Amino acid sequence: MTKLVKTEEELMLADAARGFLDQAAPVGKLRAMRDAGEAHDPALWAEMAQMGWAGILVPEAQGGSDMGHAAAGVLAGEMGKTLAVTPFISTAVMAATALRQVADDRAYAALQAIAAGERTYALAIDEGRKHAPDKTTLAATKDGNGFRLNGDKSFVVDGGFADRLLVLAQTDEGLTLFDIPADRDGVERSVSDMIDARSSARIRFVDVEATGEDVLGTVGDAMEILRPTLEAGQAALAAEAAGLAVGAFGMTVEYLKERKQFGVPIGAFQALQHRAAHLWCETEVTSSAILHAGRMLDENPKDATLAVSLAKARATKTAKLAVMEGVQMHGGIGMTDAFDMGFYMKRARVSAEWLGDYSYHAEIVAGLRGF
Repeated sequence: MTKLVKTEEELMLADAARGFLDQAAPVGKLRAMRDAGEAHDPALWAEMAQMGWAGILVPEAQGGSDMGHAAAGVLAGEMGKTLAVTPFISTAVMAATALRQVADDRAYAALQAIAAGERTYALAIDEGRKHAPDKTTLAATKDGNGFRLNGDKSFVVDGGFADRLLVLAQTDEGLTLFDIPADRDGVERSVSDMIDARSSARIRFVDVEATGEDVLGTVGDAMEILRPTLEAGQAALAAEAAGLAVGAFGMTVEYLKERKQFGVPIGAFQALQHRAAHLWCETEVTSSAILHAGRMLDENPKDATLAVSLAKARATKTAKLAVMEGVQMHGGIGMTDAFDMGFYMKRARVSAEWLGDYSYHAEIVAGLRGF
């Protein structure tokens, strides 16, 4: 039976992460990065790599710790509490998951580079307003022994600074995944700031050359690699959103204890106590769903789809509730840019859309959507 509580090792990992992130990546640092126009913190990522976080899913033979998806979720959750800006999900979770399914020297070298913090990735998957890998139209046409890529990808998170791109394209044989350098001739990146003080890119591929060696996996069979890759990312993103909810909740509770009205802390008012208690219950149930998704990815990955989509849907809904309650219970200051709650709200909005929104995952849970 799957245990829905953290193991002793996971508790120790969470404690260590909490101590580091409180010092190295507090919410105030996100504000400073936004004001300076910085969407990436290479120094922070280098420190995380030294701590082994970049190799959390990389096999030990390639220099990683291979602690598993549940452990990756623990780290993502702690990052969510302080809104730490890192390529953790794109690189350490999704790219590592994709590469470890390919048993060749090139993939092994890439995994080593990820674990060392020397290489970052972004996934160029979607083309429209919503997450829909199966609707890919970017064309990879045969050109001698290789391909030519033409088309656009949108909402490529971390795509503005990533060293390499995992690109989903249509070939004559079907959907195919390519691993190409982001600075290859013909790759045009247009970077935009998102509302959460991070960035994403719209990437245009104009006659981009891709050799057979650039194919990740088998031509026409991208989903064999992409399905577990996306599910790993969705589970980690759900964990981050759940951590975000816990962080927003903690900030709100502290305010309820400190703010006084009619001479007493507003936390003494029963109506606010009920709302806080309801939010706490929601965060606890969501945390259980997150752990279950991580355990399924570690123990039975082929049957993890339902658990992952349930976790992503619940985390999206819980994060939305946490930030809405946080803003409302803070009153007028909750709406100001000078107060940190707004950063939690903005990140919740972005994480809700990335890798499938609530409706996308609710349809999977209801059995209405195939994959």
